[in-house]
Amino acid sequence: MRSMTAFGRATVAGEGYELTVELRSVNNRYLDLNFRLPRAWTAMEERIKAALSAMGVSRGKVDFSVTLTDTRAQTGAALTEPDLAAARNYLNAAALLEAELGVKNDLTATRLLTLPGVMVPVKEDTAETDDEIWAKLSPAVTEAVTAFLAAREREGARLASDVLAKLEGIRELVATIAARSAENIAAYRVRFEERLRAALGETGATFDENRVITECAVYADRVAIDEELVRLASHFDALEGLFKSDEAVGRKIDFMLQETNREINTIGSKCSDATMAQTVAEVKSELEKIREQIQNIE
Repeated sequence: MRSMTAFGRATVAGEGYELTVELRSVNNRYLDLNFRLPRAWTAMEERIKAALSAMGVSRGKVDFSVTLTDTRAQTGAALTEPDLAAARNYLNAAALLEAELGVKNDLTATRLLTLPGVMVPVKEDTAETDDEIWAKLSPAVTEAVTAFLAAREREGARLASDVLAKLEGIRELVATIAARSAENIAAYRVRFEERLRAALGETGATFDENRVITECAVYADRVAIDEELVRLASHFDALEGLFKSDEAVGRKIDFMLQETNREINTIGSKCSDATMAQTVAEVKSELEKIREQIQNIE
């Protein structure tokens, strides 16, 4: 079982470049991918989507970013040139500040060269093909997604451990409800016989054992929760199996919790005393805690 909250990062370097791939995600009903790629690499989105799908990313709001660095500048091998439009924007902004605010405009060519975006790599005449770009990007994608999925699995394992403990507690509460229900049915017969004997004693009428049995059977049928208990046990077994699964099971767990909650509500409608009602309320509270946690399960 995997969580939908995770982070993965990988950096690879080649001749004249270094690129970093990062993935971060939060829960979402479906798979929602958001990309931040170098402008020349936007055509890689479909290949990245296919890679994520092939590696098993199926749900979550995933932010995928690629940072590309030209490392030739570190060795002096990169050729750069001024971006005149960017420099002109800085000059216009400085002139406006001088005119509007009365501050001195001391922006020089030397200072301009140090401002972000003014000096840019010289555009090369030959552009990379999509296959060449993917050859650079693919290893980083694979490494980052692997780390990302490992983080999802670690968080999912923690969630599963906590939820399974809660589920075991719910089983114990349901066992308490079952025992209490049987006690109430037995106690009802005793109370009914006592009231009937007391009423008949005043009139002298004969006590009819068959009538008592019939009346108690009707009551037991009305408040019996045997069918609900059987279905609950089946739901609990199914949930435990899902929580131990390595597949994407978030939607299946959500459905099973709905079915489990439906059975608990039915039992609650048949409660014959305050103790049972209180225990049913505890079960519903624990189920709600589980439901909140599984919203983050892939």
